[in-house]
Amino acid sequence: MDYFKNKIIWITGASSGIGKALALQLSRLDCKLILSSRNTLQLQNVKEACNTPENVAVVPLDLAEHEAMESIVEVAVSSFGRIDILINNGGISQRSPIMETRLEVDRKLMEIDYLGTVALSKALLPYFVKWQSGHFVVVTSLMGKFSSPYRSAYCGAKHALHGFFDALRLEHDKDNIKVTMICPGFVNTNVARNALTADGTPQGYQDEMTEQGLDVNVFAKRMLKAIAKRKFEAYIAKFEKIGVYVKRLSPKLLHYLVLRSKVK
Repeated sequence: MDYFKNKIIWITGASSGIGKALALQLSRLDCKLILSSRNTLQLQNVKEACNTPENVAVVPLDLAEHEAMESIVEVAVSSFGRIDILINNGGISQRSPIMETRLEVDRKLMEIDYLGTVALSKALLPYFVKWQSGHFVVVTSLMGKFSSPYRSAYCGAKHALHGFFDALRLEHDKDNIKVTMICPGFVNTNVARNALTADGTPQGYQDEMTEQGLDVNVFAKRMLKAIAKRKFEAYIAKFEKIGVYVKRLSPKLLHYLVLRSKVK
């Protein structure tokens, strides 16, 4: 894809799942990559699996450490001299009933999925403004467009991302800064296994719907096409993406359909 030629692309959550798939596919194109997550060893493994490891830098990052973002951005920029695209992919999910979920779980989802992504993007934003160029890509979820049971904190954080980045797109259109919101449905990764339960511990097993979701490599290919087209939003999923359109027509009908789906 010509859009990625000679670009420097920073991917968070790059040690596994969607982030890893993106890194491996992008490494076959003429671009340079910066890979971030908390797991340095896994990042190194992804780097070595890339087509051109010499064009890949590893910058460890914890989205919960908001105050460290400015210094991390400095390190990332120094890796290759600039950044053209930031793919905000890192984050966690949740599976638990509202009444049983401790407030600290809600807080952790907001601190990582929302505030962590916002803090990193705000730290990079002055560089994009200075360069009068840049592209924020944010992996939210269909749950950022409509909600589902047992994912209340996750839905809240993902809805918040849409509000923030829609505003950023408007404010910085004059600076030639693009924003693409990627809204996955079910993708077959470890997101469900790592999802937090009511007391903050990982679920530890795969959801049936996640197991039957899109293959992660198929998803990554479609996501890269959406980024290259500079889409405002892209809904990448199987049948479940119809929920976005049903909600526009009738929120009550969507409520009925989600209840009938018995999503867990």
